[in-house]
Amino acid sequence: MGRYLLRRLPSALLVLLASSVAIFGLLRLVPGDPATTLAGADAPPEAVAAIRAELGLDRPLGTQYVTWLGDVLTGDLGRSYLIGGQIADLVRSGLVNTLVLTAAALLLAVAGSLVTSLLWARVERGPLDSLLTSVNTLALALPTFVTGVALVLVLGIVLRVLPTGGTPPAGFARDPDIAVQYLLMPAVCLALPASAALTRFLTEALRTELAAPYVTTARAAGVRSSRLLVAHALPAALPTYLTVLGLQAGGLLGGAVLVEAIFSWPGLGQLAAQAIDRRDYPVVQVLLLLSVAVFVVVQLTTDVVHAWLDPRVRIGGLT
Repeated sequence: MGRYLLRRLPSALLVLLASSVAIFGLLRLVPGDPATTLAGADAPPEAVAAIRAELGLDRPLGTQYVTWLGDVLTGDLGRSYLIGGQIADLVRSGLVNTLVLTAAALLLAVAGSLVTSLLWARVERGPLDSLLTSVNTLALALPTFVTGVALVLVLGIVLRVLPTGGTPPAGFARDPDIAVQYLLMPAVCLALPASAALTRFLTEALRTELAAPYVTTARAAGVRSSRLLVAHALPAALPTYLTVLGLQAGGLLGGAVLVEAIFSWPGLGQLAAQAIDRRDYPVVQVLLLLSVAVFVVVQLTTDVVHAWLDPRVRIGGLT
């Protein structure tokens, strides 16, 4: 397993390096000058030039990139010159809220997809299967801003059973009952499309396994259908499920940006929107690179777990 991980690390590092170059370069192509924004529209050219020199924007792009990458690798994320404060402090304050929301959504997506798929896989092809397919497709197709607004209108305004937005005033750990009330709607909104995608893939994988010859032989020998489903078909379908789960887990971070805006959730999504609106390039660079890094780590972890569950992947990776 260690050798397999070592073989996967170079490609992961290459993705991070290429992403850092792309992020740095693309942001420099965005219209507008941060120094002019910081100095003000009526500032004299001398003031703008002084700010550019202070921020290092007057140096060659290659020098700026190497300096920025070296600072990031040493843990110095720099300072926000428009929002204000150290970028590390800004990221740290929003990271906890985003991780709590993403973890809750991932837990709901996994639990919902496992339960639904285990029940759905035993449904015969027919009207009920068509109905479940339609509901699953609707959950997958509806954008989060539609489901989010619907949840706020129904549960927050009409029924008034859950708060419409924000985070628990006393924090997540001090009063778990209140924390769940604040977390439930945004977590469900974020988890719904991910759970629908996971359900679709896992259900088809389970049906493929249930149609395999070894299951037919075991069923003829008198093995119960429930045991075949849970003890044999599910473990065989898990590698495919984990691959899709890794993709969905990375996608949850991107989806959290819109969900945080709907529910006024003070996480990295709101920080990114604020930084983009103010053209605070250092903050945007760090947040984009952080998103790529999280996605790469999730994918690498998924590949390792996949190889652990399926020796064919591990053996193939060593040839």
